[in-house]
Amino acid sequence: MITTLAWVTAREARGLDEDEPAALAALGEAGVTVGVVDWDDPAADWSGFDRAVLRSCWDYTDRPAEFLARLDAIAAVTDVVNPPDTVRWNVDKRYLGELDAAGLPITPTTFVPPGMELVVPSGSFVVKPAVGAGCRDAASYDPDEAGQAAAHVARLHAAGTVALVQPLLRSVAVEGEWALVFLGGRFSHAASKRVGLPRAGTIDGLFAPEVLAAHEASAEQVELARAVMEVVSTRFGTPAYGRVDLVHDDDGALCVLEVELIEPSLFLGHTDRAAVDRLVRALTS
Repeated sequence: MITTLAWVTAREARGLDEDEPAALAALGEAGVTVGVVDWDDPAADWSGFDRAVLRSCWDYTDRPAEFLARLDAIAAVTDVVNPPDTVRWNVDKRYLGELDAAGLPITPTTFVPPGMELVVPSGSFVVKPAVGAGCRDAASYDPDEAGQAAAHVARLHAAGTVALVQPLLRSVAVEGEWALVFLGGRFSHAASKRVGLPRAGTIDGLFAPEVLAAHEASAEQVELARAVMEVVSTRFGTPAYGRVDLVHDDDGALCVLEVELIEPSLFLGHTDRAAVDRLVRALTS
């Protein structure tokens, strides 16, 4: 039985996780003692917790090797949710290629590893790092901004990461994205979100501002998101929590933008208390 839990965060993220107040209050009501701990705190005694839950360690992309090594060290002395193997797969967005190979529709994506030059698409496009979160180091470009985009790719390569190039889908500006949340392996609730991606720029801070709203997911959206989570569960076991972000491509078909299995925002403020209770069960079972 889980009675003590580490809520894993980052120093700069403290106070910014909108899911945290409701989740911690509900865990307390369930009799769970929770400690909020920075993932890189050298003084943290992880063995003093029954489980460590990755929730707002949003700066891990700045030091991914250090983060993964710390995660392995934590897992050696306590249970970690989601587990290190799942996290290691999800850190690098090249997992989209595996979903594509599994026959699932993804946002059209070209992977540009170090040593390969950018081939500029015919329309507006997005450049982002394979290891990244919160839209940091992501930007959109028009075809006549090839020089700026190439410089962006070069910066990513210099940092040792693969660049992703994706079309700037027309639907994103109109409809935004749909985030489908899974708790304990089951679909829980959904939210819509809009993110203002910079034009040939970068995000200051841990994440780009988002405009959020509750969303009633369609049967088609749930079906696709479940298929994605089935791929994950088959390979790594059922994650305690996860999120599948969907968009419409330029032909109007649903496709996967991202899968969030490390520290996804769960948008608890845009659903009912039942979802919070589902999270508590997923974290303590």
